[in-house]
Amino acid sequence: MPKGLRIAINTGGGDAPGLNAVIEAVTMSAYHRGWEVFGIKNGYQGLLDTDEIVRLTPEKVRNISSTGGTILGTTNRGNPFAMPVKKVDGELEIKDVSDRVIENFKRLKFDCLIAVGGDGSLKIAYEFFQKGLPVVGVPKTIDNDLGGTVITFGFDTAVSIATEAIDRLHSTARSHERVIIVEVMGRRAGWIALNSGISGNAHVILIPEIPFNIDKICDHITSLELEGIKYAIVVAAEGAIPEGGSEIIKEGAKDGRQDVVLGGVAEYVAKEISKKMGKDTRSLVLGHLQRGGSPTTFDRLLALRFGAAAIRAIEDKKFGHMVALHPPHVTTVKLEEALSSMKRVPLDGDTITTARDLGISFGD
Repeated sequence: MPKGLRIAINTGGGDAPGLNAVIEAVTMSAYHRGWEVFGIKNGYQGLLDTDEIVRLTPEKVRNISSTGGTILGTTNRGNPFAMPVKKVDGELEIKDVSDRVIENFKRLKFDCLIAVGGDGSLKIAYEFFQKGLPVVGVPKTIDNDLGGTVITFGFDTAVSIATEAIDRLHSTARSHERVIIVEVMGRRAGWIALNSGISGNAHVILIPEIPFNIDKICDHITSLELEGIKYAIVVAAEGAIPEGGSEIIKEGAKDGRQDVVLGGVAEYVAKEISKKMGKDTRSLVLGHLQRGGSPTTFDRLLALRFGAAAIRAIEDKKFGHMVALHPPHVTTVKLEEALSSMKRVPLDGDTITTARDLGISFGD
């Protein structure tokens, strides 16, 4: 067993319940091997400004697995291969500062970087691996859209929060005979909307994989009324797309942000239903509620398993790999393989079929 290794770990992209559990498991697993662990704050920023590096010890991480967020901070604006840098005149220019990251990594005598993140963060990690940096990836995304693993931590917590919100909305929607549209996260994959919508007994579920038709949504709501159901709950993923249209963008990519900010589909659907049916409609965006708070037991345990597995991967010199859940085992897959395609909801899958059997409409 290699002795005295110095391991760096960072968390990138959007936060997710379970990040602290990964940090705890990495630190404790390394400690029991006689290794040191250092936390890189705010994505890769800590390897550009090395004052943003902290040594992680058992005393600092013990029992943080139950807390949300990440003690290391995170960002979706800090891609070292395309970093926005202010010029003298105040204008921003995009620079590749990846060599500086690698120089600092080597100067600090780190032996491996554990990169915890979703597809954007892990693509950056893979680029560093291609430049010779020893990297092990840990998959994190509440959207559950990362390939190579059956599930990612954070997803179960997000679905649980969304389902509880939907449960609560039934009573108020029923009392006022309203149509309430709930917008949940899910940029290009509808896993959260699908799972929470079915579990929360929604009447309509809108996901990016199935373009929706407003008239068909209205027809379904009318059919509910004929059955004596005078209200409706519509669950919409933020990336849901109307037939012949495109995703609804709240804010464009800027200032180094990796992607555009989606949002507004619930408001759009509410206005269209109100206009076509004259129904009393409301829209609600759950937003970052789905990211916050303590992870569920499932996410907590999965994150701990992933963190410990990352240390074992370093022990086995599985650089350029990502830990992954392939029940009942946590194993590793090549980063290149995991990033090769986005994991979207399969339209011929059992879950979609179950929803249709239950009478749930997808607006198609």
